[in-house]
Amino acid sequence: MSRISDSPHQPSEQGELSRRGLLRAAGGLTAALALGGSAAALAGTTASAAPSTFTHPGMLHNAGDINRAKVRVAAGTDPWLSGWNRLTANSHSQSTWTNRATSVINRGGSGTQNYPQLYGDIAAAYQNALRWKVGGTEANAVCAANILNAWSTTLTAIDGDADRFLAAGIYGWQFANACELMRDYDGFDLAAAQDMLATVFYPMNNSFLTNHNDACITNYWANWDLCNMASVLAIGILNEDSAKYDQAVTYFKSGAGNGSIEHAVPYLYTDSDGYALGQWQESGRDQGHTVMGMGQMGAICEMAWNQGDDLYSYDDRRFMKAAQYVAKYNIGDDVPYTTYTWGTGQNCASSSQTVIASGSRGQIRPVWAMLHFHYNRRLYLDDKYISAMYYDLVAPEGGGGDYGTASGGYDQLGFGTLMYAK
Repeated sequence: MSRISDSPHQPSEQGELSRRGLLRAAGGLTAALALGGSAAALAGTTASAAPSTFTHPGMLHNAGDINRAKVRVAAGTDPWLSGWNRLTANSHSQSTWTNRATSVINRGGSGTQNYPQLYGDIAAAYQNALRWKVGGTEANAVCAANILNAWSTTLTAIDGDADRFLAAGIYGWQFANACELMRDYDGFDLAAAQDMLATVFYPMNNSFLTNHNDACITNYWANWDLCNMASVLAIGILNEDSAKYDQAVTYFKSGAGNGSIEHAVPYLYTDSDGYALGQWQESGRDQGHTVMGMGQMGAICEMAWNQGDDLYSYDDRRFMKAAQYVAKYNIGDDVPYTTYTWGTGQNCASSSQTVIASGSRGQIRPVWAMLHFHYNRRLYLDDKYISAMYYDLVAPEGGGGDYGTASGGYDQLGFGTLMYAK
Protein backbone atom coordinates (compact mmCIF):
# COMPACT_ATOMS: atom_id res chain seq x y z
CA MET A 1 0.00 0.00 0.00
CA SER A 2 1.19 3.52 -0.68
CA ARG A 3 1.52 6.16 1.96
CA ILE A 4 -1.70 7.97 2.79
CA SER A 5 -2.44 11.37 4.22
CA ASP A 6 -4.10 11.93 7.58
CA SER A 7 -7.71 10.82 7.84
CA PRO A 8 -10.45 13.39 8.51
CA HIS A 9 -10.08 12.44 12.17
CA GLN A 10 -6.44 13.59 12.23
CA PRO A 11 -6.09 17.29 11.40
CA SER A 12 -3.08 18.61 9.51
CA GLU A 13 0.00 19.84 11.35
CA GLN A 14 1.14 22.21 8.61
CA GLY A 15 2.55 25.45 9.95
CA GLU A 16 2.64 24.35 13.58
CA LEU A 17 5.57 25.01 15.91
CA SER A 18 7.86 22.15 16.88
CA ARG A 19 7.39 20.83 20.40
CA ARG A 20 10.91 21.84 21.41
CA GLY A 21 10.51 25.22 19.73
CA LEU A 22 7.35 25.82 21.70
CA LEU A 23 8.99 24.75 24.94
CA ARG A 24 11.85 27.16 24.34
CA ALA A 25 9.54 29.99 23.30
CA ALA A 26 7.34 29.43 26.34
CA GLY A 27 10.22 29.20 28.76
CA GLY A 28 10.71 25.43 28.97
CA LEU A 29 8.79 22.39 30.06
CA THR A 30 7.17 24.05 33.05
CA ALA A 31 5.60 26.68 30.84
CA ALA A 32 4.39 24.07 28.38
CA LEU A 33 2.78 22.14 31.21
CA ALA A 34 1.12 25.32 32.36
CA LEU A 35 -0.38 25.54 28.89
CA GLY A 36 -1.83 22.09 29.48
CA GLY A 37 0.10 20.49 26.63
CA SER A 38 -2.65 22.01 24.51
CA ALA A 39 -3.85 20.42 21.32
CA ALA A 40 -1.71 20.17 18.23
CA ALA A 41 0.38 23.18 19.19
CA LEU A 42 2.86 20.76 20.76
CA ALA A 43 2.83 18.31 17.84
CA GLY A 44 4.89 19.83 15.08
CA THR A 45 8.17 19.03 13.37
CA THR A 46 10.62 16.95 15.39
CA ALA A 47 14.01 18.39 16.30
CA SER A 48 16.92 16.11 15.42
CA ALA A 49 19.43 16.92 18.16
CA ALA A 50 19.53 16.22 21.87
CA PRO A 51 18.24 19.01 24.11
CA SER A 52 20.78 21.62 25.09
CA THR A 53 19.65 21.05 28.68
CA PHE A 54 18.09 17.76 29.71
CA THR A 55 14.82 17.85 31.65
CA HIS A 56 14.56 15.85 34.89
CA PRO A 57 12.48 13.96 35.67
CA GLY A 58 12.15 13.43 31.94
CA MET A 59 11.63 9.85 30.87
CA LEU A 60 8.26 8.13 31.18
CA HIS A 61 7.12 10.78 33.66
CA ASN A 62 7.74 14.50 33.97
CA ALA A 63 7.18 16.76 36.97
CA GLY A 64 3.67 17.60 35.82
CA ASP A 65 2.67 13.94 35.61
CA ILE A 66 3.91 13.32 39.13
CA ASN A 67 2.27 16.40 40.61
CA ARG A 68 -1.05 15.67 38.93
CA ALA A 69 -1.09 12.10 40.26
CA LYS A 70 -0.14 13.33 43.74
CA VAL A 71 -2.90 15.94 43.85
CA ARG A 72 -5.59 13.70 42.36
CA VAL A 73 -4.83 10.72 44.58
CA ALA A 74 -4.78 12.91 47.68
CA ALA A 75 -8.21 14.25 46.66
CA GLY A 76 -9.51 10.70 46.14
CA THR A 77 -10.39 11.40 42.50
CA ASP A 78 -10.88 8.69 39.89
CA PRO A 79 -9.41 7.37 37.68
CA TRP A 80 -6.17 8.28 39.47
CA LEU A 81 -7.32 6.71 42.73
CA SER A 82 -8.17 3.45 40.96
CA GLY A 83 -4.72 3.47 39.39
CA TRP A 84 -3.15 4.17 42.78
CA ASN A 85 -5.07 1.31 44.35
CA ARG A 86 -3.70 -1.06 41.70
CA LEU A 87 -0.21 0.13 42.57
CA THR A 88 -0.50 -0.22 46.33
CA ALA A 89 -2.08 -3.68 46.01
CA ASN A 90 0.85 -5.02 43.99
CA SER A 91 3.31 -7.13 45.99
CA HIS A 92 6.24 -5.47 44.21
CA SER A 93 5.32 -2.04 45.56
CA GLN A 94 5.76 -3.01 49.20
CA SER A 95 8.65 -1.38 51.05
CA THR A 96 9.62 -4.79 52.47
CA TRP A 97 10.80 -6.04 49.06
CA THR A 98 14.31 -7.51 49.27
CA ASN A 99 16.58 -7.24 46.24
CA ARG A 100 18.20 -10.27 44.63
CA ALA A 101 21.14 -8.55 42.94
CA THR A 102 23.66 -10.84 41.29
CA SER A 103 26.75 -10.28 39.20
CA VAL A 104 25.72 -12.11 36.01
CA ILE A 105 22.22 -12.30 34.53
CA ASN A 106 21.41 -15.06 32.06
CA ARG A 107 18.56 -15.02 29.55
CA GLY A 108 18.49 -17.80 26.95
CA GLY A 109 21.03 -20.51 26.26
CA SER A 110 22.20 -23.22 28.64
CA GLY A 111 22.96 -21.14 31.72
CA THR A 112 20.72 -20.79 34.75
CA GLN A 113 17.81 -18.60 33.70
CA ASN A 114 17.99 -16.08 36.54
CA TYR A 115 16.76 -13.04 34.62
CA PRO A 116 13.42 -13.02 36.52
CA GLN A 117 15.44 -11.77 39.49
CA LEU A 118 16.29 -8.65 37.52
CA TYR A 119 12.90 -7.88 36.01
CA GLY A 120 11.17 -8.55 39.32
CA ASP A 121 13.52 -6.23 41.18
CA ILE A 122 13.19 -3.51 38.53
CA ALA A 123 9.40 -3.67 38.86
CA ALA A 124 9.78 -3.36 42.63
CA ALA A 125 12.18 -0.42 42.36
CA TYR A 126 9.91 1.40 39.93
CA GLN A 127 6.75 0.77 41.91
CA ASN A 128 8.32 1.78 45.20
CA ALA A 129 9.69 4.90 43.51
CA LEU A 130 6.18 5.76 42.29
CA ARG A 131 4.74 5.27 45.77
CA TRP A 132 7.35 7.65 47.15
CA LYS A 133 6.84 10.26 44.43
CA VAL A 134 3.04 10.18 44.59
CA GLY A 135 2.41 9.19 48.20
CA GLY A 136 5.49 10.65 49.87
CA THR A 137 6.33 7.57 51.94
CA GLU A 138 9.98 7.47 52.94
CA ALA A 139 10.03 3.70 53.42
CA ASN A 140 9.27 3.22 49.73
CA ALA A 141 12.08 5.57 48.76
CA VAL A 142 14.53 3.63 50.93
CA CYS A 143 13.41 0.36 49.35
CA ALA A 144 13.72 1.65 45.77
CA ALA A 145 17.15 3.14 46.44
CA ASN A 146 18.40 -0.07 48.06
CA ILE A 147 17.31 -2.15 45.06
CA LEU A 148 18.89 0.18 42.52
CA ASN A 149 22.09 0.62 44.51
CA ALA A 150 22.51 -3.13 44.94
CA TRP A 151 22.20 -3.87 41.23
CA SER A 152 24.31 -0.85 40.26
CA THR A 153 27.23 -2.11 42.34
CA THR A 154 26.80 -5.85 41.68
CA LEU A 155 25.79 -6.49 38.06
CA THR A 156 28.74 -6.91 35.73
CA ALA A 157 27.40 -8.88 32.74
CA ILE A 158 24.32 -10.07 30.85
CA ASP A 159 24.81 -13.48 29.26
CA GLY A 160 22.88 -16.11 27.30
CA ASP A 161 22.01 -16.79 23.69
CA ALA A 162 20.52 -14.10 21.41
CA ASP A 163 17.92 -13.42 24.10
CA ARG A 164 20.62 -11.64 26.07
CA PHE A 165 20.02 -8.68 23.77
CA LEU A 166 16.34 -8.63 24.75
CA ALA A 167 17.40 -8.53 28.39
CA ALA A 168 19.88 -5.73 27.75
CA GLY A 169 17.22 -3.72 25.95
CA ILE A 170 14.09 -4.18 28.05
CA TYR A 171 15.76 -4.12 31.43
CA GLY A 172 18.12 -1.32 30.43
CA TRP A 173 15.39 1.22 29.72
CA GLN A 174 13.32 0.06 32.65
CA PHE A 175 16.21 0.26 35.13
CA ALA A 176 17.08 3.74 33.88
CA ASN A 177 13.48 4.87 34.35
CA ALA A 178 13.42 3.72 37.97
CA CYS A 179 16.72 5.58 38.48
CA GLU A 180 15.28 8.74 36.91
CA LEU A 181 12.48 8.80 39.48
CA MET A 182 15.03 8.41 42.29
CA ARG A 183 17.75 10.72 40.98
CA ASP A 184 17.02 13.47 43.55
CA TYR A 185 16.89 11.11 46.55
CA ASP A 186 19.90 11.39 48.84
CA GLY A 187 20.09 7.66 49.51
CA PHE A 188 20.34 6.78 45.83
CA ASP A 189 23.78 6.42 44.22
CA LEU A 190 23.13 8.03 40.85
CA ALA A 191 26.76 7.89 39.75
CA ALA A 192 26.96 4.12 40.32
CA ALA A 193 23.78 3.57 38.31
CA GLN A 194 24.98 5.79 35.47
CA ASP A 195 28.28 3.92 35.30
CA MET A 196 26.71 0.46 35.39
CA LEU A 197 24.20 1.30 32.66
CA ALA A 198 26.93 2.79 30.47
CA THR A 199 29.34 -0.13 30.90
CA VAL A 200 27.03 -3.17 31.15
CA PHE A 201 23.87 -2.32 29.21
CA TYR A 202 24.88 0.25 26.61
CA PRO A 203 27.65 -1.80 24.90
CA MET A 204 25.13 -4.59 24.31
CA ASN A 205 22.46 -2.18 23.09
CA ASN A 206 24.93 -0.60 20.71
CA SER A 207 26.26 -3.95 19.52
CA PHE A 208 22.78 -5.16 18.66
CA LEU A 209 21.72 -2.02 16.82
CA THR A 210 25.01 -2.01 14.92
CA ASN A 211 25.52 -5.71 14.17
CA HIS A 212 22.21 -7.48 14.91
CA ASN A 213 24.04 -10.47 16.36
CA ASP A 214 25.71 -10.99 12.95
CA ALA A 215 22.36 -11.88 11.38
CA CYS A 216 20.52 -10.61 8.33
CA ILE A 217 19.36 -7.06 9.06
CA THR A 218 15.70 -8.11 8.84
CA ASN A 219 16.07 -11.32 10.87
CA TYR A 220 15.03 -9.89 14.23
CA TRP A 221 11.52 -8.66 14.99
CA ALA A 222 10.83 -4.98 15.59
CA ASN A 223 10.75 -5.40 19.37
CA TRP A 224 14.41 -6.38 19.47
CA ASP A 225 15.42 -3.07 17.93
CA LEU A 226 12.86 -1.11 19.90
CA CYS A 227 13.90 -2.25 23.35
CA ASN A 228 17.56 -1.58 22.58
CA MET A 229 16.72 1.85 21.15
CA ALA A 230 14.71 2.59 24.29
CA SER A 231 17.65 1.59 26.47
CA VAL A 232 20.08 3.81 24.57
CA LEU A 233 17.63 6.73 24.79
CA ALA A 234 17.00 6.23 28.51
CA ILE A 235 20.70 5.93 29.31
CA GLY A 236 21.31 9.06 27.27
CA ILE A 237 18.76 10.96 29.34
CA LEU A 238 19.87 9.59 32.71
CA ASN A 239 23.54 10.24 31.95
CA GLU A 240 22.89 13.49 30.06
CA ASP A 241 24.78 11.95 27.14
CA SER A 242 23.74 13.75 23.95
CA ALA A 243 25.47 11.28 21.63
CA LYS A 244 23.46 8.36 22.98
CA TYR A 245 20.23 10.34 22.87
CA ASP A 246 20.87 11.28 19.24
CA GLN A 247 21.79 7.71 18.36
CA ALA A 248 18.40 6.44 19.53
CA VAL A 249 16.37 9.20 17.88
CA THR A 250 18.25 8.81 14.60
CA TYR A 251 17.67 5.06 14.61
CA PHE A 252 13.97 5.58 15.26
CA LYS A 253 13.75 7.75 12.16
CA SER A 254 16.08 5.98 9.75
CA GLY A 255 17.65 2.85 11.27
CA ALA A 256 18.28 -0.15 9.03
CA GLY A 257 16.55 -2.70 11.26
CA ASN A 258 12.88 -3.50 11.82
CA GLY A 259 12.48 -1.13 14.75
CA SER A 260 12.80 2.08 12.77
CA ILE A 261 9.42 3.65 12.13
CA GLU A 262 8.94 2.86 8.41
CA HIS A 263 10.12 -0.73 8.86
CA ALA A 264 8.02 -1.26 11.99
CA VAL A 265 4.93 0.07 10.18
CA PRO A 266 5.44 -1.07 6.57
CA TYR A 267 1.91 -0.69 5.16
CA LEU A 268 -0.70 2.06 5.56
CA TYR A 269 -4.45 1.99 4.98
CA THR A 270 -7.68 3.90 5.54
CA ASP A 271 -10.64 1.93 6.89
CA SER A 272 -14.28 2.33 5.84
CA ASP A 273 -14.87 4.88 8.60
CA GLY A 274 -11.99 7.05 7.43
CA TYR A 275 -9.49 6.13 10.17
CA ALA A 276 -5.83 5.84 9.21
CA LEU A 277 -4.30 2.46 10.09
CA GLY A 278 -0.77 1.07 9.91
CA GLN A 279 0.12 -2.63 9.75
CA TRP A 280 2.63 -3.52 12.47
CA GLN A 281 5.70 -5.55 11.52
CA GLU A 282 4.88 -8.39 13.94
CA SER A 283 1.15 -8.56 13.13
CA GLY A 284 1.60 -11.81 11.19
CA ARG A 285 3.50 -13.35 14.12
CA ASP A 286 1.13 -13.08 17.09
CA GLN A 287 -0.74 -10.40 18.96
CA GLY A 288 1.15 -10.65 22.25
CA HIS A 289 4.36 -9.47 20.62
CA THR A 290 2.44 -6.95 18.53
CA VAL A 291 0.91 -5.35 21.63
CA MET A 292 4.34 -5.48 23.24
CA GLY A 293 5.54 -3.33 20.36
CA MET A 294 3.01 -0.65 21.29
CA GLY A 295 4.61 -0.49 24.72
CA GLN A 296 8.21 -0.47 23.48
CA MET A 297 7.69 2.20 20.81
CA GLY A 298 5.38 4.09 23.15
CA ALA A 299 8.14 4.25 25.77
CA ILE A 300 10.56 5.70 23.21
CA CYS A 301 8.03 8.31 22.13
CA GLU A 302 7.11 9.33 25.67
CA MET A 303 10.73 9.65 26.78
CA ALA A 304 11.58 11.75 23.74
CA TRP A 305 8.43 13.86 24.26
CA ASN A 306 9.57 14.75 27.76
CA GLN A 307 12.86 15.99 26.31
CA GLY A 308 11.12 18.09 23.66
CA ASP A 309 11.07 15.72 20.66
CA ASP A 310 7.72 14.65 19.20
CA LEU A 311 8.34 11.18 17.80
CA TYR A 312 4.68 10.40 18.45
CA SER A 313 3.82 12.56 15.43
CA TYR A 314 6.85 11.75 13.30
CA ASP A 315 6.18 10.73 9.69
CA ASP A 316 2.58 11.88 9.58
CA ARG A 317 1.73 10.18 12.91
CA ARG A 318 2.76 6.80 11.58
CA PHE A 319 2.91 5.29 15.08
CA MET A 320 -0.64 6.39 15.88
CA LYS A 321 -1.82 4.62 12.74
CA ALA A 322 -0.11 1.44 13.91
CA ALA A 323 -1.62 1.72 17.38
CA GLN A 324 -5.08 2.20 15.88
CA TYR A 325 -4.54 -0.87 13.67
CA VAL A 326 -3.34 -3.06 16.55
CA ALA A 327 -6.12 -1.87 18.85
CA LYS A 328 -8.81 -2.36 16.22
CA TYR A 329 -7.80 -5.96 15.60
CA ASN A 330 -7.43 -6.75 19.29
CA ILE A 331 -10.89 -5.47 20.22
CA GLY A 332 -12.26 -7.98 17.72
CA ASP A 333 -12.63 -5.99 14.50
CA ASP A 334 -11.21 -6.91 11.11
CA VAL A 335 -8.24 -5.04 9.61
CA PRO A 336 -6.57 -5.22 6.18
CA TYR A 337 -3.35 -7.20 5.86
CA THR A 338 -0.64 -7.22 3.22
CA THR A 339 1.67 -10.24 2.89
CA TYR A 340 4.84 -9.50 4.85
CA THR A 341 8.11 -10.90 3.47
CA TRP A 342 11.53 -10.63 5.09
CA GLY A 343 15.01 -12.16 5.12
CA THR A 344 15.97 -14.57 7.91
CA GLY A 345 19.09 -16.06 9.45
CA GLN A 346 22.57 -15.04 8.37
CA ASN A 347 21.92 -15.49 4.65
CA CYS A 348 18.60 -13.60 4.44
CA ALA A 349 16.58 -16.66 3.39
CA SER A 350 13.13 -15.43 2.42
CA SER A 351 10.11 -16.00 4.67
CA SER A 352 6.55 -14.69 4.40
CA GLN A 353 3.40 -14.27 6.47
CA THR A 354 0.28 -14.14 4.33
CA VAL A 355 -2.40 -13.49 6.98
CA ILE A 356 -2.64 -11.59 10.23
CA ALA A 357 -2.02 -13.82 13.26
CA SER A 358 -4.85 -14.48 15.69
CA GLY A 359 -2.63 -16.00 18.38
CA SER A 360 -3.05 -14.23 21.77
CA ARG A 361 -5.58 -11.85 20.20
CA GLY A 362 -6.97 -9.47 22.82
CA GLN A 363 -4.04 -9.97 25.20
CA ILE A 364 -4.05 -7.40 27.97
CA ARG A 365 -0.86 -5.43 28.54
CA PRO A 366 -0.57 -2.04 30.28
CA VAL A 367 0.49 -0.07 27.21
CA TRP A 368 -2.67 1.75 26.15
CA ALA A 369 -3.12 4.54 28.70
CA MET A 370 0.08 6.23 27.54
CA LEU A 371 -1.11 6.23 23.94
CA HIS A 372 -4.72 7.22 24.61
CA PHE A 373 -3.92 10.10 26.91
CA HIS A 374 -1.30 11.41 24.50
CA TYR A 375 -3.25 11.31 21.26
CA ASN A 376 -6.70 11.97 22.66
CA ARG A 377 -6.06 14.26 25.65
CA ARG A 378 -2.84 16.05 24.76
CA LEU A 379 -3.59 16.43 21.07
CA TYR A 380 -7.40 16.11 21.06
CA LEU A 381 -7.38 13.55 18.23
CA ASP A 382 -10.05 10.93 17.62
CA ASP A 383 -8.34 7.68 18.67
CA LYS A 384 -11.45 5.51 18.40
CA TYR A 385 -9.79 2.08 18.54
CA ILE A 386 -7.09 2.96 21.06
CA SER A 387 -9.78 4.41 23.33
CA ALA A 388 -11.91 1.29 23.01
CA MET A 389 -8.96 -0.96 23.82
CA TYR A 390 -8.06 1.08 26.87
CA TYR A 391 -11.49 1.75 28.38
CA ASP A 392 -13.23 -1.50 27.45
CA LEU A 393 -10.46 -4.00 28.11
CA VAL A 394 -7.56 -2.56 30.09
CA ALA A 395 -8.36 0.28 32.50
CA PRO A 396 -7.26 0.79 35.19
CA GLU A 397 -3.74 -0.30 34.33
CA GLY A 398 -1.55 -2.28 36.68
CA GLY A 399 2.11 -3.15 36.23
CA GLY A 400 4.69 -5.91 36.65
CA GLY A 401 3.18 -8.68 38.74
CA ASP A 402 -0.39 -7.99 37.63
CA TYR A 403 -0.16 -9.76 34.28
CA GLY A 404 1.31 -13.16 35.10
CA THR A 405 4.69 -14.35 36.26
CA ALA A 406 6.32 -14.86 32.85
CA SER A 407 8.62 -12.22 31.40
CA GLY A 408 5.90 -10.86 29.09
CA GLY A 409 4.01 -9.59 32.11
CA TYR A 410 7.02 -7.43 32.96
CA ASP A 411 7.82 -6.04 29.50
CA GLN A 412 6.07 -2.80 30.49
CA LEU A 413 6.40 -0.83 33.73
CA GLY A 414 2.69 0.04 33.58
CA PHE A 415 0.44 2.10 35.87
CA GLY A 416 -0.55 4.39 33.04
CA THR A 417 -3.98 5.18 34.52
CA LEU A 418 -2.29 6.67 37.59
CA MET A 419 0.42 8.53 35.72
CA TYR A 420 -1.13 9.60 32.39
CA ALA A 421 -4.83 10.20 33.00
CA LYS A 422 -5.76 13.78 32.15
